[in-house]
Amino acid sequence: MLFRETMLRVAGLPAVEQFVIGGPSARGLVRRFVAGETLSEALGAVRELNADGASATLNLLGEDVSDLAGADRARDEYIRQLAAIAAARLDANISVKLTQLGLTFDRSVAQKNLEAVVVRAAEQDCFVRIDMESSTYTQVTLDLFYALFERYQNVGVVIQAYLHRGSSDVEELIRRQARVRLVKGAYREPATVAMQRKQDVDRSFARLMERLVEHGRFPALATHDSRLIQYAIGQSHARGIGRERFEFQMLYGIRRDLQADVRRRGFGLRVYVPYGAEWYPYFSRRLAERPANLLFLLSSVLHEARDQP
Repeated sequence: MLFRETMLRVAGLPAVEQFVIGGPSARGLVRRFVAGETLSEALGAVRELNADGASATLNLLGEDVSDLAGADRARDEYIRQLAAIAAARLDANISVKLTQLGLTFDRSVAQKNLEAVVVRAAEQDCFVRIDMESSTYTQVTLDLFYALFERYQNVGVVIQAYLHRGSSDVEELIRRQARVRLVKGAYREPATVAMQRKQDVDRSFARLMERLVEHGRFPALATHDSRLIQYAIGQSHARGIGRERFEFQMLYGIRRDLQADVRRRGFGLRVYVPYGAEWYPYFSRRLAERPANLLFLLSSVLHEARDQP
């Protein structure tokens, strides 16, 4: 935890951010984790994933939109994603953030925009996943999801295993037979809200994963932890649960070796494909997760500075 926070502070330094955004040396590293700034670029990445046997989810970067115009732009971009997926017949769905759709400033705006996206997706037989953001929004996200799920089945939600409430939320979602994407959780939360130790989070993820694989409706297990992936596969074999009843999910550019191994073993894999102009905060989180990435970037900054007259 301390290491990750330190790395995020380094990635947030103006010199580092300026180098990444404007410097050609970092461009290749950026494109490893971010498919591009435009929908067209993201669709190209999806085509490549589909050709390799992986499904995809389009992920528009950015959050905490603060005005109606910004929320409407996000809604319209989600609808463009749906149209593009249908037109190209891609094996893909979309994820949405409620704070992009207006939740930060007006719940009713977010609800209206979310329903517009889900209705359009239903018309095109496409699935929509509602992302889970910080714990500030957990309950309202679930409330909006439950209200919509009563009328539309092509929508699912995310549960964060590090939240203390995760177990009760999973049981309720299993009871309703709603589709869940299980993640560990990436936001900085207080101990009163979330587990602080990695081993506790891993144990929680494993417990919730067991419940979802056995009793859930096509759960998505989102992890790059090879031990947890092997545990899920072992549990499915031991309980006679077919590989068609769940899928693994990973992030674009992360553990590509593990992604290939999951596909090779015949399990479903869906890759989250992020794109958009607001890519730097997302990219800096990816840097913080792997020291080698940040060391490479800092080395490039120093070399470029020495080469300047």
